[in-house]
Amino acid sequence: MIVAAGLGTRMRPLSDLLPKPALPVRGVPLIAYQLALLRRHGVSEAAINVHHLPERLEAAAERWCPPGLALRFSREPELLGTGGGIRRLADFLRESDPSLVIGGDMILDFDLTALLRWHREGDHTASLLLREDPRAARFGTLGVDAEGRLRRVASRFDLGGERRSGIYAWANVLSPRIFDSLPARDAFSHLDDWWVPALAAGAGDIRGLVADAASCLWEPVGTPAELLAANLQLRSLSYLDVAEASRRAGATLIEDAQGETSVVLGAGAELGEGARLARAVVFERERVPAHFRGAGGIYAAGRWLPCEAPAERAVAALGSGAP
Repeated sequence: MIVAAGLGTRMRPLSDLLPKPALPVRGVPLIAYQLALLRRHGVSEAAINVHHLPERLEAAAERWCPPGLALRFSREPELLGTGGGIRRLADFLRESDPSLVIGGDMILDFDLTALLRWHREGDHTASLLLREDPRAARFGTLGVDAEGRLRRVASRFDLGGERRSGIYAWANVLSPRIFDSLPARDAFSHLDDWWVPALAAGAGDIRGLVADAASCLWEPVGTPAELLAANLQLRSLSYLDVAEASRRAGATLIEDAQGETSVVLGAGAELGEGARLARAVVFERERVPAHFRGAGGIYAAGRWLPCEAPAERAVAALGSGAP
């Protein structure tokens, strides 16, 4: 399952145009990355829960679905939360022992097959992927003991005995029996309302695998600034030829003097005469006006959206020849 039904409030105004998992990274909708990752690790059936602008997300997923992967969608007329969305698809997820549940607003590159193996060997009910990350203060962390048992969730739940911690990379392996403890209500959080009560009651088989940064790439794509960074900084992935996918999408990448990606033009996008951009993304079929100057932002729906603070733009522009 790919959890993708949020409103994308932190991504506004871009999420007013497209649901967050359909927004482009190098011209390719974000959902395509999750689908390719799952298929690379042997998944043959995937469900995606949808709510905001569901037709657009479904169309993007169907267009970019890899061969051999069957898709289904779970439309939520009212948002059910992460746990409620999983609960609605519990019968589907029970069919696989185990199943995978991942987030839809990130770029992740990790050996999910290794996570599955660790889960099976330990006979866990749930195995969460955590990442040692210098951004821990920004995103918060989950803590585990020496055996990997989940002991802490951010600052709101702590059983003590923590030995390691990492940010929650939003990839989970679930055994069918975990669905026996689902709360009997429609809308709830999978962590705070489902797994934390189980931990408080003594469950010891909800575990976290802490991966180092070298073995686990995790980039959140939850805000316009994060979307811009993902477009400009994305490196090679083990499961997807990003350059080939960008060409398939009709995107054009423009490099700066240092050979780094500086501008991503979506399919059919044009720069007017004399327009100059740096560290920018232009959505497909947009036309940037003649003589426009912009750095550190996204051009969409005929508007320029600055995504970097002035200080960030100034530092990035030093020696780059950017406007």
